[in-house]
Amino acid sequence: MKKKHIPLRLCLGCQEMKPKKELVRVVRSPDGQIDVDPTGKKAGRGAYVCPSPECLELALKGKRLERALEAPITEEVMDKLRARITG
Repeated sequence: MKKKHIPLRLCLGCQEMKPKKELVRVVRSPDGQIDVDPTGKKAGRGAYVCPSPECLELALKGKRLERALEAPITEEVMDKLRARITG
C-alpha cells in the first residue's frame, strides 16, 4: 500500500519541522489583520508555531513571526495570540 503524504511545516519558535496538523497557523489576511487560523484554510499569508507558549514567545521575541508574515505585530495582537494559544 502507498503511504499517505504528511505535509510538514517549520515551527518559528523551536525551528523544527513538524506535521502541519500539530501546529497552530497564524495568518495575515489580505486586509492586513493578524489572527490565529484554527482551520488552517483562511486566505492569506500563514506562519506556523507549536501550540506551546514557549514557542510563541521565541517566535515573537526573535521577530520571526513578523518576518514570516511580512507585517509588524502590535502589542494588542501579541496579547490576542498568547490568549488563543494558551487556551
